[in-house]
Amino acid sequence: MSAETGKEELLYTMNKQIMTGSLLCLIASMSWGAMFPVSHIALQHINPLYFSFLRYFSVTLILVVLLWLKEGRTAFRFEGKGKVLLFFGTMGFTIYNMAVFQGQHAMGAAGTLVASIMEVLMPMISIAMVWIMTRKMPPKYTLVSMVIALAGALLVITNGKWTFFTLAGQHLLALLLIFVGVVGWVVYSMGGSHFAGWSTLRYSTLTCLLGTLVSFVVVTCASVFDWITVPDWQHVWSVKYEMSFMILLPGLAALLSWNAGIRKLSPLNGILFINFVPITTLVLMYFQGYVISHYELYGTVLVIFALILNNMFQRSSLRTSNSSRGVRFRLNRRKSFNSDF
Repeated sequence: MSAETGKEELLYTMNKQIMTGSLLCLIASMSWGAMFPVSHIALQHINPLYFSFLRYFSVTLILVVLLWLKEGRTAFRFEGKGKVLLFFGTMGFTIYNMAVFQGQHAMGAAGTLVASIMEVLMPMISIAMVWIMTRKMPPKYTLVSMVIALAGALLVITNGKWTFFTLAGQHLLALLLIFVGVVGWVVYSMGGSHFAGWSTLRYSTLTCLLGTLVSFVVVTCASVFDWITVPDWQHVWSVKYEMSFMILLPGLAALLSWNAGIRKLSPLNGILFINFVPITTLVLMYFQGYVISHYELYGTVLVIFALILNNMFQRSSLRTSNSSRGVRFRLNRRKSFNSDF
């Protein structure tokens, strides 16, 4: 096989990886966008903390069975990474879920769209964290794509009006809770890079298991001190359809798709797809009778444009990188040939 053929096959593989990762992250983001209107209904009947715990308790049971059947008992070994798994599991399945749903519930009906829209802060937070930890500035095209996507999301958020910021000032605690939850998910998304040798299913299962155990401790302590009320069976059963949806799509399917997509794209590029969360929420609200304005439509187009732009530049960067490697390879071969004579 020639060097040129090998380069073309490598480029094809990497492009395929980008497309697959993009599709997986898109599936996860759209699933999460759908969860906020659904969770709003459920939170009228059950406490947000118990709602979060019961949801991922069910997801954990399914994941444990899947991991046992696919990889066996040895896959449940922590391999000396128990503390790290506990940290990322807590950030992803305790901090994120409990803080976001508690904040959404505290804001009432307005919390449905606000909690969804706050997700667009994730790319900014992830870029800032990577920048601080590595002291290396992300690619300019990623920064530009992030700014465009944020501008589009802000158009959707404000609908061309300043009243949103007035509303935000009246719910500082709720917004703070949602923001803390968003940070938690960014940290969790970056955690997968510490387990490169593990399958997506294994990392998802063990972090979900440990995070759910922490959530159990939280709801138990809160119930013992009478901070929250333990829901009875009637209340839990009254949200069976909403809970089933939250378990299977935004819970199980989105979790596995997100972790697999992030692994293929990298946290920095994959997390840009989180901008589809508020767009999906808005579309669902439209089908429920909500009238979409021109501002919201233009904002949606900007977000989609930003994601396409980032994807195009990412693929172009791969071609340039592979081309440079090919030139260096040929130059090194020439030097080696000349040195032999």
